[in-house]
Amino acid sequence: MKHEAMPREKEGSDAEEDFSLDKGKNSCKLKVYPWKLAMSLKQKIEDDLKAAMRAKDGVRVSCLRMLKTSLTNAEKEKRGELSDEESMTILSSLVRKGREAVGEFRKGGREDLAEKEEEEIRILYGYLPQQLTPEEIETQLKEIIAELSAGGPKDLGKVMKAAMARMAGRVQGKEVNEIARKLLG
Repeated sequence: MKHEAMPREKEGSDAEEDFSLDKGKNSCKLKVYPWKLAMSLKQKIEDDLKAAMRAKDGVRVSCLRMLKTSLTNAEKEKRGELSDEESMTILSSLVRKGREAVGEFRKGGREDLAEKEEEEIRILYGYLPQQLTPEEIETQLKEIIAELSAGGPKDLGKVMKAAMARMAGRVQGKEVNEIARKLLG
């Protein structure tokens, strides 16, 4: 009879759940290790960085290093690990800054740098949840405006607060603001 090695458990933590498959004589017990099921965003970025280094993809390596550094700096400021939601906020911020940089590079006539920045933005979007279309944003904003009984531009702050909480990570604030102003104006 051939014996297979059991997976080692991570020190200091137990498997979250046990599943039994009882089929009479051939019964077995499976352990589910939660740290193997859900990969954090930071771990995914580190793994992708290693893969990009192996593939010698310079733009991807540069972009992922910048992202990893931003996340590490935020963890140092917080003095603890970031949740995936906090990581998404930082990621969204980098996308916004990249968009602003593309505009500035184009104003300065540096199309080469603008294209490089756009490539980095495409890489970063790969780590964000599916972005909402302007039509979907408008639909959500109409629902929020109805819920809050918002009547005009003076209620923009309340609408934006509720909208960004509901659509966090899936939209850029500037885009939501423009659509909300149009709907409230």
